[in-house]
Amino acid sequence: MAVSRSVRRVLAAATVAVTLPALAVAPAGAQQSTLGDSAPSGQNNALDEAQGYPRQTDLREFPEDPDDKSIKLGLTPYHDIAPQLNELQERSDRVSAEVVGQSTEGRDLYLVTLTSPESPAETAQQNRWRDLIEDDPTAAAADETLAEDYKAPIWINANIHGDEWEGTDGALDVIERLATSEDAEDVELLDSTRIYLTVSNNPDGRVAGTRANAAGFDVNRDFITSSQPESRAMRDLLIETQPLVMIDEHGYTSTTLIEPGTPPHGQNYEYDLYIKHAYENALGMEQAVKDLGYSETAQVDIPFRDFEPGEWDDWPPIFTPMYSIYQGAVGHTIEFPLRVNRADYEQLPEEELQRRSGINREVAEATIDAAIEYTDHNRDELIDDQIELFRRGWEGEAQPEIPDGYVPGFGEEDRYSVEFPGAYVIPAGHGQRSDRAAARLVDHLVAHDVRVTQARHTFHVDGQRYAKGSYVVDMHQPKRGLANVILAAGKDISDDVPGMYDISGWSHGLLWGATVAASDDPLSVRTTPVSAAGPTGSVSPGPNADLALTLTDGADVKAATFLLEQGVEVTRGEDGTLIVPASARAQAVVAAERFGVEFTRADRGSAGAPIVEPVIAAAASDDELLVLRELGFDVRPVSTAALNEGFDLSDVSTLYVSTGLDYAELDAEARAAVDEFLADGGLVTRGSGGAAFNEAADVLPVTSEAGRSDANGVVSVTGGEGPVSADAPEHSFVYSPLWFTDLGEGVHAEQRYADDPLVAGHWLPGDNGNGPGAAAGQASVVSGEAAGGTRAVLFGTEPLFRDHPKGLYAQVASAVFWAGS
Repeated sequence: MAVSRSVRRVLAAATVAVTLPALAVAPAGAQQSTLGDSAPSGQNNALDEAQGYPRQTDLREFPEDPDDKSIKLGLTPYHDIAPQLNELQERSDRVSAEVVGQSTEGRDLYLVTLTSPESPAETAQQNRWRDLIEDDPTAAAADETLAEDYKAPIWINANIHGDEWEGTDGALDVIERLATSEDAEDVELLDSTRIYLTVSNNPDGRVAGTRANAAGFDVNRDFITSSQPESRAMRDLLIETQPLVMIDEHGYTSTTLIEPGTPPHGQNYEYDLYIKHAYENALGMEQAVKDLGYSETAQVDIPFRDFEPGEWDDWPPIFTPMYSIYQGAVGHTIEFPLRVNRADYEQLPEEELQRRSGINREVAEATIDAAIEYTDHNRDELIDDQIELFRRGWEGEAQPEIPDGYVPGFGEEDRYSVEFPGAYVIPAGHGQRSDRAAARLVDHLVAHDVRVTQARHTFHVDGQRYAKGSYVVDMHQPKRGLANVILAAGKDISDDVPGMYDISGWSHGLLWGATVAASDDPLSVRTTPVSAAGPTGSVSPGPNADLALTLTDGADVKAATFLLEQGVEVTRGEDGTLIVPASARAQAVVAAERFGVEFTRADRGSAGAPIVEPVIAAAASDDELLVLRELGFDVRPVSTAALNEGFDLSDVSTLYVSTGLDYAELDAEARAAVDEFLADGGLVTRGSGGAAFNEAADVLPVTSEAGRSDANGVVSVTGGEGPVSADAPEHSFVYSPLWFTDLGEGVHAEQRYADDPLVAGHWLPGDNGNGPGAAAGQASVVSGEAAGGTRAVLFGTEPLFRDHPKGLYAQVASAVFWAGS
């Protein structure tokens, strides 16, 4: 049974909102909306499938902000965008402006669509053709009317990094010109094309002049995780518009840079369909930039052609263009040549900044125009190739081998491919590590337009029995590449390239805490399509029995912190299981329903020591702060400077240290305060910053060893002894991996790196020889009680990295509960 994209998206959004716990909270100092009243009624947060074009939305206008950082550059401040678009909509029936989401601080995310007017019936026909391309590509290929009349969609994304401003202004220039042009070619272009432009993907960063959004996240590292509202809005837009080509406007790299990238190439791509268009489109954009005639635009770098392998790769699906490829687009990153941010913004004369921004703005406009021209001129082939992409997925065809010289420079170093499994199974009930984690993973797959079904009866695969209700991801589906990106282990590419631009491993199947199994063959089982995972919360029968809560998932932690907030006395057994008294059964029922967790019947006499409601003083990165708050902890940011200024540790239960706190730089009074705290409070650290603090403060007697700073990926770990990691997964994540040796008296190895630890990623030995072989068998997480009474847990892994490895959050929480109680 096939379910159309539109129905899947609506049902998934509606159902997920009901079944998923609302874990996200605003970061400290950030507000959900401080910028005016809520959006007017009728203003869209998603594309309205029933409307034709134009869609003349009256955008709300924001108060003038004289501190908007774009003003100094002579560019468009955020508060001027809506007035410009409102005025332009009054003058042109070719331009539509809609709101497709809000930023972290509540600013509107605008989608502008340029196309000739369409009646609702004509728009409905366009939508049917778009869905047909994905849902039945064979029928789409045979549809002569589709071939003749389908409007080629192209998507331009701008300003995803807030302090890379000029893409917004280049996009506004294109919108103004095409909306008002009397040129016959421009009018004809919009008869056969839909041009979608998100003029500022990160308005909070635009106003503040920061790369990250208001939560401190780099949105262009978040697409496969989708933790941020800005990336979720763009993900949904990609799915709804299904562009043939997309470009992402960035800066700054001294010369204009235009992807495609270098090896390694994403192994789940249909790379032959991508590279032939990406390379030719890049050449066209290159020429358009050179034609501007500035000395600063005379050189253009195309990494695929000009850089060494690994220098600017397209391997991880975290970037907008790389992610868009899995949604059927030919994606490019564009980098402007002239730096105007950070130190240059503060130090260069305003006149020079505006000169540079003016050139960058023209580069943005030139690359947008060239990409539109390429899409228009190659419309038929682009449509055919998107159809072919989805057809291969449905048919389960092997990826074709691409010959040398397929495009200039293509050779053996460019060949990356994968053998897709027949299906994945996410078990239900027995055999599933965490039903809550499994449900979250299923909802994530559906949100990314991966098709998931649920078994209607018990079945067997490779001798393993799976219960009715288990989830099945049949890999005969249009977006199999994206399904595999999410669920597969990945690949160790350490020997393929000397270095990587960013992360090299990310498996949701191994890091999200759910049991996932792959089958080489398609499954013969009757299933029903899934729009959202089923409920998972339950409370064991027996009103007079104490209840047990095993910390296997972040939702379990959220349930625990909820109960503590309600005044329930929760105790902790020696194995880390939390015990809830029978008298709090009513609160446990609420927690089970709200967070989808399971409370089982506790063994008689299993209650241990009471745990306190944690208050964490955290010297940590923004991603760590976000996760700790999502888990329900009271988190108070701290740093060397804050402690030297008298930060109060008196009601803190646990000090969390990963970055920004240097024990040696504390003044005498602050050091005394920290020492006094450590005599009674708990310590949890992560990474080299945390290990250095532990050593300087003389807490646990261990020696830390570091791998290469850019080493990263998914690793296998084995269980050790200790009070924290009994229920932790068998895989973890590392970035700049760390391990511990010379464990002193009372120190336990909670986890160890496996004998062959790296599953997927890039980890070469550094100058000190510390590659995976050196880490093998060594302690990756340690715990202990210091002579002075401090309980401490030191992580050499990255369990909270970018809000991604969700299966590891409970391990950190267990450390917090143990150390601070």
